[in-house]
Amino acid sequence: MTAAAALSLLPIRICRPSKSNAKKGGGWRGGFRVLAVFGEEEEGSLEKKSTWGAIFNVEDPRPRVPLSKGKFLDVNQALEVARFDIQYCDWRARQDLLSIMLLHEKVVEVLNPLAREYKSVGTMKKELAELQEELAQAHRQVHLSEARVAAALDKLAYMETLVNDRLLQERNSTESSSDCTALTPSTSSASTEALKASKAKPHRRGLNVSGPVQSYHPNLKNFWYPVAFSSDLRNDSMIPIDCFEEPWVLFRGKDKKPGCVQNTCAHRACPLHLGSVTEGRIQCPYHGWEYSTDGKCEKMPSTRMLNVRIRSLPCFEQEGMVWIWPGDAPPMATIPSLQHPPGFKVHAEIVMELPIEHGLLLDNLLDLAHAPFTHTSTFAKGWSVPSLVKFLTPASGLQGYWDPYPIDMEFRPPCMVLSTIGISKPGKLEGQNTRECSTHLHQLHVCLPSSRQKTRLLYRMSLDFAPFLQHIPFVHILWRHFAEKVLNEDLRLVIGQQDRMINGANVWNLPVSYDKLGVRYRLWRDAVESGAKRLPFSKQDK
Repeated sequence: MTAAAALSLLPIRICRPSKSNAKKGGGWRGGFRVLAVFGEEEEGSLEKKSTWGAIFNVEDPRPRVPLSKGKFLDVNQALEVARFDIQYCDWRARQDLLSIMLLHEKVVEVLNPLAREYKSVGTMKKELAELQEELAQAHRQVHLSEARVAAALDKLAYMETLVNDRLLQERNSTESSSDCTALTPSTSSASTEALKASKAKPHRRGLNVSGPVQSYHPNLKNFWYPVAFSSDLRNDSMIPIDCFEEPWVLFRGKDKKPGCVQNTCAHRACPLHLGSVTEGRIQCPYHGWEYSTDGKCEKMPSTRMLNVRIRSLPCFEQEGMVWIWPGDAPPMATIPSLQHPPGFKVHAEIVMELPIEHGLLLDNLLDLAHAPFTHTSTFAKGWSVPSLVKFLTPASGLQGYWDPYPIDMEFRPPCMVLSTIGISKPGKLEGQNTRECSTHLHQLHVCLPSSRQKTRLLYRMSLDFAPFLQHIPFVHILWRHFAEKVLNEDLRLVIGQQDRMINGANVWNLPVSYDKLGVRYRLWRDAVESGAKRLPFSKQDK
């Protein structure tokens, strides 16, 4: 049985009453009634003699229900069924809404001053009571239709995701027989018997994220990465960082522009960040060799000058952040914008070094369903546990919004998470979306892959209210304390995940509906590492 058959329960039919009902109803001359019926509706039973009739003149799609030739549906047939479900839900919703409009006209007719002169008070009370009940029933049908439309849209998005996964899986298998597919069982050494059993019995599959963390794929380096806040890089200061398991150091040159060079002196491998910045050059503390932002050694005290250069990376400054390009491919011409929305002011910029792999941290940040269970002593204190948590997103996007939480969220490649939180009452769930909230908090999380078990986190918080908070002394200490408290609630769990994963557990063994954004991040990353020409869920080619 197709999904459309399940969605066709409890339809509404609007019809004219019989003569007997008209007599009992006390003057239902030319009126309408809303009846809940089961099964097929008779053609022509819906009267549309209303000013809104043209809007609702949509053909009933049920005669065009797709038929399956076999016991199972292939991908194209499944997508066709999902499209039909949405067409049916649209038609059904129009009929329900038309019912309410026609009943509204009837209420107006009953309450018309001229009509009241010809009816007794008892007759009017009876008619109004019947209309009230029918209106309530019609409203219930509209809510059912809304739920059906949402379910059908979720189903279509899920099917399109499966199609993308299948296409990605087939592409990977043709490129290299040794590559892991996007969706596989958690163990790589499954027996032939288990494989046959899995083919014979369909089951929900999970992403394969297990075993010791592997070295980062070179393709993952070919992106612009934000590595520091501009405010932290003063003219006479340095910032040492690790990126993809290599040590680098940031400093400003003579032109005040930032540069990024290898954090190892060419002479005796001394860490350069232990030295100082002199006239736009970084000086090694061991023998005083000085390097410019392009890596060229420009000064060698106490010896003959040699032509020496250390590695440097393309470095750029934009919107209050310093970016580097760690890959071997030519840098992209544009850098992603991480600017906060209009009307917001930055209140805090915090940097932390965390002992977890950056992909696991992104998995955590892209998940909000854990909040009422994990953050019980911070921002989610007092939150009730919703009966259903959903992340609603376009079929080909990496952004969307949470339901019932008033939070918009986006994963922005390669390692950024942006979120806007609507603030209504602290610690309470109001069932609103962000647009219905009067005040908002905007967050940026940058998860820089320092090493296989270390992440450099850049956190920026902006508000569209209370600008006076920026001028309170030492308020940044309070913001950092609160951010660390929230993050520590997550860290103890994610570190535990990492330990299990290193020992062979699959941290994405059984994803469910609210894991949608995290799953899409993993599929995007798998496509990058496999060298896909077009990345899934992206608007543009890489």
